[in-house]
Amino acid sequence: MNATDRTPADLLRSALAADPGRPLVTFYDDATGERVELSVATFANWVAKTANLLQGDLGAEPGDRLALLLPAHWQSAVWLLACASVGVVADVGGDPAGADLVVSGPDTLEEAAACSGERVALALRPLGGRFPQPPAGFADYAVEVPGQGDRFAPFVPVDADRPGLVVGGEELSYARLVDRAREDAAKRGLTAGSRLLSGLGYDTWDGLSAGLFAALATDGSVVLCRNLDRLSPEALTSRVETERVTHTAA
Repeated sequence: MNATDRTPADLLRSALAADPGRPLVTFYDDATGERVELSVATFANWVAKTANLLQGDLGAEPGDRLALLLPAHWQSAVWLLACASVGVVADVGGDPAGADLVVSGPDTLEEAAACSGERVALALRPLGGRFPQPPAGFADYAVEVPGQGDRFAPFVPVDADRPGLVVGGEELSYARLVDRAREDAAKRGLTAGSRLLSGLGYDTWDGLSAGLFAALATDGSVVLCRNLDRLSPEALTSRVETERVTHTAA
């Protein structure tokens, strides 16, 4: 982490420069048994490809609003950082009808169809798999993203003081987002190397902070668990030990 970092994309670049091989996001879905671990380098590569898709193929510009209709998931984390890389406002759970673009999971396609702009759908299948049949009116993320470039540069520099995130009705600039993530990390006692397990959703600031931003702001990592309520206490204890978890937010 660099003290001069003012956007989430800055934080990711600093993490990549410091230790690209360390884990950043370890994702579990306890409804399917899926486990995915992404190093800083692998996560940054997904972010670069997604940002290139967003800026290039989808024509998104700084200040555009993207309705993000996704649960707590490693691909949701990728989209949040891709939006921050381009300068697009990520409106978590926002109204698609009032957004310039929408990114939807498989359970919100009907709602997402209200967006008059570009629409992207994620199947949220293990290993980032595609839809068996692409949803009508949507680009399949798993089809579109692999061919995108591995390096990203924004057409316009991202202004840290412009709006960057809307969650729970609250709008945050990128700079304020980074400041709050650092504040939360300090309150949780996170330091470099901390490993935070979160079972919180991404529909609140607390969930986004615990499930991504606080760890990113402190050179830590996150064990992001979806459907954690399906795990027995014994299995949760085992996961904490196996994943070397140092802090929890479940």
